[in-house]
Amino acid sequence: MASYKVTVATGDVAEAGTNNSISITLVGSRGESRKTTVSLLFLPGQEKNLSVDCGQDLGPIVLIRLHKWRLFLEDAWFCKDVRVTAPDGTLYRFPCYQWLEGVTTVEVREGSGKKLVDDELQILKEHRRQELVARQEAFRWKNFAQGWPRCLNVGSILELDSNIQFSCVRATDFTGFLILQGASHFLSGFLLRFTSWNSLDEMRTIFSRTQGRDIGGCLMCSPPHD
Repeated sequence: MASYKVTVATGDVAEAGTNNSISITLVGSRGESRKTTVSLLFLPGQEKNLSVDCGQDLGPIVLIRLHKWRLFLEDAWFCKDVRVTAPDGTLYRFPCYQWLEGVTTVEVREGSGKKLVDDELQILKEHRRQELVARQEAFRWKNFAQGWPRCLNVGSILELDSNIQFSCVRATDFTGFLILQGASHFLSGFLLRFTSWNSLDEMRTIFSRTQGRDIGGCLMCSPPHD
C-alpha cells in the first residue's frame, strides 16, 4: 500500500470557485491511481488536502488528471496548481492555471521543463501530441480582407475557449482606466474643444495633466526603470 498526499489549490481570481464535483487521478511511470474525489465545493483561493491510497508504488508521478462533473448547474472552476507528495517524500508540482468548464477531464504534466526528446514514456508523448492537436484546432487562421494580416477564424471572441479569452479581471481594469481617462480629458477641456490648437505648448498643458496617470498605469505591468 502506498499513500500520496495531495493538495489542490483554487485560484484567487473572481468566481474561481465551484460547487461542481472535482476528482483526481495520479499517473506514474508504473501505473495510475483510482479516481479519487477531491471536493464538492471550492472557494476562491482555497486549498484542499487529501490522501490518495494505491495498492502499489506508482513510481515518479508524471501526470495528473483532473475530472470535473456537474451535479446540477454548470459552475466553472479555475485550478491554480496541484502538489503531490510521494511516500518517499518527493514533492511533485503540477501548475495548471486554467478554467475547467462542463463535464471534462484535463491532463496536467509535472512542472519540470522538458523537451520532446526527454519524453521517454509513451503516455507523455501522447499527451504532447494531443496538446498540439488541441492548439491547432483552437488557433485556425483566416483572411479578414485582401492585403490584411491573418486573424483567428472565429466570428466573435465569445467563441474562444475561456482560457484564451481576455480575463474579466483585466477587462474590468481596462474599462475603468478608459472611463478615468475620458473623465480626465473632459475635465481638462480636451473633449469640449472646437477650435485648433494655438501652439505645441498649449497641447502639452492639456496632456501633462493626465500623463502621470498614464505612466502610472503602464508601470503596473512593466518593470521599473533605473
